[in-house]
Amino acid sequence: MKSKTGAVLLIIVLLGGGFYFYQSRLAKKNVVTYSEVRPEYGAVREVISATGTVEPQNRLTIIPPINGRVDQVYVQEGTLVKAGEQLAVMSSTDRAALLDAASTQGQEKVQYWSDVYKPTPILAPIAGRVIVRSIEPGQTVNSSTTILVLADTLIVKAQIDETDIGKVEIGQKTIITLDAYPDVQISGRIKRISYESKVINNVTIYEVEIAPDSIPAIFRSGMSANIEIIRQQKDNVLLVPERALIYAGDTASVLVKTPAGQQKVPVQTGLAQNGKIEIVSGLQAADIVLAAETQRSGARSGGSPFAPGGGQRVRTR
Repeated sequence: MKSKTGAVLLIIVLLGGGFYFYQSRLAKKNVVTYSEVRPEYGAVREVISATGTVEPQNRLTIIPPINGRVDQVYVQEGTLVKAGEQLAVMSSTDRAALLDAASTQGQEKVQYWSDVYKPTPILAPIAGRVIVRSIEPGQTVNSSTTILVLADTLIVKAQIDETDIGKVEIGQKTIITLDAYPDVQISGRIKRISYESKVINNVTIYEVEIAPDSIPAIFRSGMSANIEIIRQQKDNVLLVPERALIYAGDTASVLVKTPAGQQKVPVQTGLAQNGKIEIVSGLQAADIVLAAETQRSGARSGGSPFAPGGGQRVRTR
């Protein structure tokens, strides 16, 4: 009997200790900290984020119309050219052979055949910039050799997910940042939206072309870019941290500090961005809002930061 009584007492002690330990842990978890924040006026945007690449709107590869030898090249990489401007001249295979033979007979013969048998000019078909020069004078080329590449206006080609493409419209404003220059922001507008999708990494995307308002000197074809497409933008609106919002179904409210303690005030919200949310109505700029700093797992909600001896410990600042 004594052994059974001892076992029962031991079980009771263990259960009591376990319950006390559980209550202690639960009390530690039920801690909510608050900070006092004042609503502030600022700008907020609704944006669609995407990635893209800087590319020429038109990239034109120039190949010679004949087989032969390059005589002169008049442009370098980066040269701006007009449509119809002469980029290079070349001799056909027959002309090059004739001039080589004439060179053994003296300069007069060379000059004669040069005047009689004119070289073939290579002209710029569009206005733009030379982005590739792959030939030098004296080089032999054929009608499949790329000798120059021209590009006109640089644009950004962005990839938009199929879930967002319905929100994108021609003419929408955009902000472009380059991976190589993250501190530089370039404004632009949506110029074209593809009607045909592509599948990249099992994701269906649509290609969108963005025309910068001005082309900065740092733009280079092939650069990676991040794009924010601005659906809406509101300036000088009242903002509070999103963590200050308390939701009950579809209703949002905030805790406002009052002389008597605190009051839960219903509010109407608008756009949200970067952890801040627009307050359309229900709050004034002079109000002091109590925003939850931390609520550990297991904490109970609904406690008052001003309730004496309440179930939650509160720190305000």
